[in-house]
Amino acid sequence: MERPGGVHEDDPPGGHRVRPEHAALIDGEPLPRERIDSFLDTPYRGAGNGATSHNAPAPARRQPEAPSVARQRRRWATQVVVTDELARRACSQRGLTVPEEVSPASVLAVAETDVADLGSIVAAALAHSPAARTLLATLEAEQTVPESAVRDYYDRNQDRYLTPDALRRGVTPFDGADPQDIRPYDEVRDHIARELRTAAGRQAFFGWLDQARAGVTYSHGHEHPGDPSHPDHEHRH
Repeated sequence: MERPGGVHEDDPPGGHRVRPEHAALIDGEPLPRERIDSFLDTPYRGAGNGATSHNAPAPARRQPEAPSVARQRRRWATQVVVTDELARRACSQRGLTVPEEVSPASVLAVAETDVADLGSIVAAALAHSPAARTLLATLEAEQTVPESAVRDYYDRNQDRYLTPDALRRGVTPFDGADPQDIRPYDEVRDHIARELRTAAGRQAFFGWLDQARAGVTYSHGHEHPGDPSHPDHEHRH
């Protein structure tokens, strides 16, 4: 049975085996545990005013955390670092120039909206990894949004394009808004196209990541947080 986030260590690709000093094998090449430790030690500004055990690799808090929470943070952090490494390789294969690494103390904050839209792992990976951001931007630029899709979105979401005056009067398209209460298509067309291109780019990124993870074998204690083979598994977003 296929498991979340890649292949488990008892079924590794190419017959390779991970060693205790490895967090994972990526297409047979080791990912050192030190990279996970470094990420876990990074000062981190999570979504909102704090971070949860599932969506933040924050350093040890004032109160000791439960062993199950620590294990899940390590698994979560492994996914972020693996995504960064996969993105670096993808950028190299595509000949993309990746900006210099940010310093560990400058890891970007993860917006709550990004966590909601992308899931905590992908949102944190994009905040942490210049390579992941470069790849996502490239995939987004490659997307073509047909005019028919833009127009269809406009027609199906008239409530999003009410004029300020109509909003003040409490008008809704469902109650029979007049044509002058809706912003013209030409006025919002470019914004809609950008939104749809962004959504398509993210979908392409998810598809790439799912495929790339197939070549990952995890060491014990570094499995995907949602892998049902370990007792602490959870799969929240």
